[in-house]
Amino acid sequence: MRPKLVIGNWKMHGSLAENGSLLRGLLAGVSSVGDVGLAVCVPFPYLAQAQSMLAATPIAWGAQNLSEHAQGAFTGEVSSAMLADFGCRYVLIGHSERRALYGESDALVASKFVAAKSSGLVPVLCVGETLTQRESGKTADVVAAQVAAVLDRVGVVAFSGAVVAYEPVWAIGTGRTATPEQAQEVHSAIRAQFARCDGSVAAGLKILYGGSVKSQNAGEIFAQADIDGGLVGGASLVVDDFLAICQAASR
Repeated sequence: MRPKLVIGNWKMHGSLAENGSLLRGLLAGVSSVGDVGLAVCVPFPYLAQAQSMLAATPIAWGAQNLSEHAQGAFTGEVSSAMLADFGCRYVLIGHSERRALYGESDALVASKFVAAKSSGLVPVLCVGETLTQRESGKTADVVAAQVAAVLDRVGVVAFSGAVVAYEPVWAIGTGRTATPEQAQEVHSAIRAQFARCDGSVAAGLKILYGGSVKSQNAGEIFAQADIDGGLVGGASLVVDDFLAICQAASR
């Protein structure tokens, strides 16, 4: 059985004071979540704070993006080695907001996956369809193509220890959530796509669900056979809500 993992994505939220209060609350309650893995992906300026407060604790930390380049004249960019310097374990790759707002292509997402692996980070590959694509019956094709763009570039073995997050774009921050059955259908298809390449990698691959995950719906979502936890947005900014989601994953 794959251990569950819940990652909080703070997006562009936080301050030193707010983060300190949030992390202290999570640390005070982390013992209540059992063997569920817990991590937070914080904005770049707060990586030092996360490292300082979370080192030698059960909570891991990571970043929300990285450059595909190792170094050079790329003003405003952050490399995988820099993230590793701050003790990051995880980095989000290809979040739908990066794809939609900043034009990140499947090819660029694949390059960022390579960059993350080069510094020993755990890439969290985000995939998902828009509402128009779902209503057109294209969910399976869209998600499979997003996965294939990286699989074809790096090979299936590169996903040993990596994470995939299915986030239906229409459910992110909208209050709408895929039903457990809808989410399970896509998660099962993702795992089957990997299984066609390597059954062992597929069996061990953590596939998280993201998209308006709340304490009220987390238990039913996480109970599905191929859903191994969550990538949580807004609820990860509220101590009690985030801990309740993690507790739901432990049941």
